[in-house]
Amino acid sequence: MAPKPDAPPTIVEGEQKPTAYAWYALVLLAAINILNYLDRNVIFALFDPIKRDLGLTDTQLGWLGSAYILVFSLCALPFGVLSDLRSRRGVIASGVAIWSVFTFMGGLARGFGGLFLARSAVGVGEAAFGPAAASMVAGYFPRKGRALAMGILSSGIALGGVLGILLGGILEAAYGWRVAFMAVALPGFVLAFLAYRLHEPGQPPAPQTMREVSVEVRASMKPIVRYGWPLLLSLVLGLAAAYTLDHVFDGNTALDTAVFSIVLMLGTAATIIRWVRQARGVDPDADHFADQVDVALRDLVRAGAVVLRTPTLMFVFPAGALISFGMNGLVGWAPTFITRTLGYTAGEASVLLGKWGLIFGTLGTLAGGFIADWLGRYTDKGRVITCAVGLLVGGPLAIWLLTLRDPSVFVPTFCAAFFFLTWFNGPISAVIFDVVPARIGATVAGAYLLFIHLVGDAVAFPLVGMLSDRYGLDMAILLLPAVTTLGGIVILGAGRHVANDAARALRRNAMTAPAGTPT
Repeated sequence: MAPKPDAPPTIVEGEQKPTAYAWYALVLLAAINILNYLDRNVIFALFDPIKRDLGLTDTQLGWLGSAYILVFSLCALPFGVLSDLRSRRGVIASGVAIWSVFTFMGGLARGFGGLFLARSAVGVGEAAFGPAAASMVAGYFPRKGRALAMGILSSGIALGGVLGILLGGILEAAYGWRVAFMAVALPGFVLAFLAYRLHEPGQPPAPQTMREVSVEVRASMKPIVRYGWPLLLSLVLGLAAAYTLDHVFDGNTALDTAVFSIVLMLGTAATIIRWVRQARGVDPDADHFADQVDVALRDLVRAGAVVLRTPTLMFVFPAGALISFGMNGLVGWAPTFITRTLGYTAGEASVLLGKWGLIFGTLGTLAGGFIADWLGRYTDKGRVITCAVGLLVGGPLAIWLLTLRDPSVFVPTFCAAFFFLTWFNGPISAVIFDVVPARIGATVAGAYLLFIHLVGDAVAFPLVGMLSDRYGLDMAILLLPAVTTLGGIVILGAGRHVANDAARALRRNAMTAPAGTPT
């Protein structure tokens, strides 16, 4: 019998055994994460029907795939800051409600612009969930079982991702792509209510109204806008330029993608320079560093200082971007690839990917968590090794997979590749929370999500679409598993530093823990 949602949690960082309530919270958060990836990935099963109905190009389809990622990337960091400062459950509940509303609205879109805006708004809601949920799980579960707990939470990536493709294809075949959007949005409203009733790990429950959440969001966003305006401005200008060029050249040139990428890179570089200048003079353990900087910015810059001074993260961040580029790009373009190269309908392709991806993606994610914790008994590099092995085996398998045209060989190769490629999900999240102080874990996780998605899959979707318009999708898609394999090589570099960085994080937790709290 599941524990009651209002049972007070007793687990705190450092205890050896999580409570029954911790498991309840983990299951609920994992279910929300499944819906998270279901709602974001459902559009990929609908690419060809949307293309026919709205008269779009592959480049425009790529921008629809990137729409939520661009906004998600920018919002993940401020929501991570807010989660560290305020109520994580309030941030999660609000996010689920927002993304559910706009997923539903996607079914009402009448053109590219309306659908692009709806998918962008989905990114706002989903950005609120990731850092806050990972931080709560890290608080509920002790270090020795953290990779498995993160693996269970991360199982939503594979499970929700393939369910989105599976259900999207089935619903589209029966009712059309508009109903598919509306149907997958409905469970979010129930899960938002349940998330709002969660209690913070190690803290007594405290009521929080939606008005209070709104005030907290505005308070956290103000300094982000003040110090991140170059990135925000470059995003707006880049999208405006790309949209204009796409209409002028009718999606048949790489100019729109090139202009957007250049403008966004300039804005990102300017923003990073501003943050690095702030972070260099900051002591991550200090209580304050400038009276004129408010609490949200202080924690943001403190998190930046932690990232810059944590060698493990200097490998994890770029590796995560390469993995995100390849993996999310593959998930997005795979249904369309199978439809065009193997001659399947959109529904048949979605069922094929959904059925086998559901099984082997879930098995791979859970296996990665188990293997990482098992290796952790013998070496501090266990989680890093697990990530690297999965990617270095799965990446080449995926390259071979995309050259196959025989369904009898394609299916088992797909199962093997997807199994190994999902090993990294839990361990890489656990590594991040292992090497940063607990009090800013969600902020650092938000910074990680911003980086990997803005540099990774936000670029992958339109880039592959542009290459597909020029060279064909069967050639363009080969770029994705090659980049994923490179991510497996880069993550190996973190193994040299993870033990020292984790020990330093434990010392910082001990120094800042309240008296009497186990560490």
